[in-house]
Amino acid sequence: MSFDVICFDCDSTLSRVEGIDELARRQGSFEQVAAMTDAAMNGEMALEAVYGERLGVIKPDQAAIDWLADLYIAEMAEGVAETIKTLQDNGKLIHIISGGLRQAILPLAALLGIPEEHVHAVDVVFDEQGQYVDFARHSPLAVSGGKARICRRLRMHHSSLVMIGDGKTDLEAKLAGAYMIGFGGVVIRPLVQEQADLFLADTSLTAILPYVL
Repeated sequence: MSFDVICFDCDSTLSRVEGIDELARRQGSFEQVAAMTDAAMNGEMALEAVYGERLGVIKPDQAAIDWLADLYIAEMAEGVAETIKTLQDNGKLIHIISGGLRQAILPLAALLGIPEEHVHAVDVVFDEQGQYVDFARHSPLAVSGGKARICRRLRMHHSSLVMIGDGKTDLEAKLAGAYMIGFGGVVIRPLVQEQADLFLADTSLTAILPYVL
């Protein structure tokens, strides 16, 4: 199989960390935020409700986002730089599709040579002092089904697309006709293991290369 467009999740795929959880840990609200995440995973709360609620608890300011951006880079998953460079050398278009915070992901993308317009994530809104105001509530990636919407948009211009990620939201890409590779190098989720078109448990992201070039 060969794909024109290769899309990656960020958290627990390109980087070993879960950004919003780490912001909560830094701010001292990890247990409260984790409980909300669990509620969403158990179907007790909608993702849309949890998304705003968690950020409302954390209220990440510009300094917190800069801290997370550095953490994403410091905790880059094994084989990421090599994988991205190999794909780029082979003329592949790389996109990042994440439910994470866009400003925190952009420096990692820049380091990997992925253009800013290829980073699909949720923007944070700050005031002039750099304090947290809100997030982009219109973003498809702050609600369930968002990754499918982004993949659908990309597939209007490109025939073959693959999504690589670790989570339930990455499986949504299949609804848009994308091929989905589950990456278990950071965390293995049974649901993804069962439902992905292909599942790789290797610790290095380079394991995907034979399947996408």
